[in-house]
Amino acid sequence: MGAISSLGIGSGLDLNGLLDQLEDAEREKLVPIEQQVETENTKISAYGQLESALSEFQDSASALADGSLFESLSTNVSGESVGAAADETAMPGSYNITVDTLATRGTLASEGVDDAEAALTTAAQDMTFAFGDGSETTVAIAADSSMEDIRDAINADENAGVNATIINDGTQDRLALSSRETGADASISNFSFSDAAPFAADTANTLQDGTDAALNVNGIDITSPTNQVEGAIQGVTLNLQSEGDSTVAVEQDTLAVREAVTSFVDSYNALKESTGELTNFNQETGQAGPLNGDSTVRTVESRMRSVLSGDVAQEGDGFSMLSQVGISLEVDGTLSLDNDKLNDVVANDQQALSEFFAGSGDNPGLAGQVNTTVEQMLSTNGTVTGAISGSESRIESLSSRYTSMEQSIGQTIDRYRTQFGQLDGMIAEMNQTSNYLTQQFAALDAQAGG
Repeated sequence: MGAISSLGIGSGLDLNGLLDQLEDAEREKLVPIEQQVETENTKISAYGQLESALSEFQDSASALADGSLFESLSTNVSGESVGAAADETAMPGSYNITVDTLATRGTLASEGVDDAEAALTTAAQDMTFAFGDGSETTVAIAADSSMEDIRDAINADENAGVNATIINDGTQDRLALSSRETGADASISNFSFSDAAPFAADTANTLQDGTDAALNVNGIDITSPTNQVEGAIQGVTLNLQSEGDSTVAVEQDTLAVREAVTSFVDSYNALKESTGELTNFNQETGQAGPLNGDSTVRTVESRMRSVLSGDVAQEGDGFSMLSQVGISLEVDGTLSLDNDKLNDVVANDQQALSEFFAGSGDNPGLAGQVNTTVEQMLSTNGTVTGAISGSESRIESLSSRYTSMEQSIGQTIDRYRTQFGQLDGMIAEMNQTSNYLTQQFAALDAQAGG
C-alpha cells in the first residue's frame, strides 16, 4: 500500500498529539541549561555593577593621590567690583583692590543717509579705520555698495578692528562702529574712503573714546586695556566688573580637599552598599542576591578592608591611619567621617594630610595604595575581570551543550515520527484485513442460511 502522508489517518489514532507530547518531554532536558545560562548572564550583569562601583571608588582615590590637590589655591573675594581666579603659580596673600575705571570700547557713527539700502558708491574702493594708537586697518568696499553692504563688508573682515551696525536717528540712517577690543589704543578714532566718500564720520558729535581700566592694588596704580587683568597679582586673573572696592584673599583651597575626602568616603560606602545588595539573602522570601556566596565579592571586600585598615609608612610624626584624619572603619564595613576632625586637619596640617593620601618620596600614600589595589582587580587578569571571563566561558560551553542536545532531541523526534508512521501503516493494513475477513464471513453466513 502507499505511504501514509499524515500521522493517524491510517490508524485513526492521535499520533501527532502524542508526538508533540513526546517532543515537549524531550525539550524539558533543555530547561536546566537555559536556567544555567540565565544565572551566568545575571552574574555578568552583577559583576558589571561591582566593576562600576569599584571604578567610581578608584576615581575618588585617584583624586586624593594627586599631590597638586593639596597645593591648589583658591580666591575669596569680598566686594562686587572684581572676580578673581588663581592658578598654580599664585602665592597666598591678601590684596585690597580699588577699581576706578573700567575698560571700554571706542564708538563712532557716520553722518546720516536717507536710505541704507540705496547704492552709495560708484566704484570699488577702500575704507580705512584709524585707532587710538595710530594704527590703521583697511576694508575693501565693492562698487555700487549701500550702507548695508558696507556694514556687511566690515563685519565679514576679521581684521577690521571694528564691528558695524546701522542706527536710525529718527530721520536718517547712520553707520555705527564699535571697537572690537577695549582700551584707548584699540579705540576707533576716525574713518575715511579712498574714493568719493558716500558719507563721512561724525567725529564732532558721536566719537566716544575707549578707555583703559584703572585700578589700584595694595596702593599700586595699574592700567589695563581690558577688564581681564593678568599679572597684576602673580598667578591671579582679575575680572573687573564695576567701579568700587574689593578684597581678594588667595589661600589654600581647603574646600577642594574636604570635598575630595568626602567623595572618597561616599564612594567607598556606595561600593559597600552595592556588594551588600549583590550578596544579600532575604530569609522571609528565600530570595538571594545574584552574587550571594560568590568568592569574587569576598576577595574584593577582603582586599579593600586590608588596604583601608593598614598603616601608611610615614617619616616623622605624619598620619599613618585613617582614624587620624577623621575617617573610621565601622563594624559593618562602612566608613564614617568626623567632619570636625577633618576640618581641623585640613586647616592646620594639610602637608601631613597630603603625605598620608598622596604619599611622598618612595612612600606611596593610602590613596595610591587603593588605586593600585583596584587597578589590579579590574585588570585583564584581575579578580573581577576573571570572574566575568569565567561566566562568559561557561555560557559558551552551555551554548554548545544546548545546541548538541537540541540536535539529539531532533533526531529522537524524527525516529519517533518514523516509527509512528510505520505503526500507522501497520494498523491501517490490519484494519483493511479485518474489514475484508468480516465481509467474507458475512457472505459465508448468508450462503449457509440460504
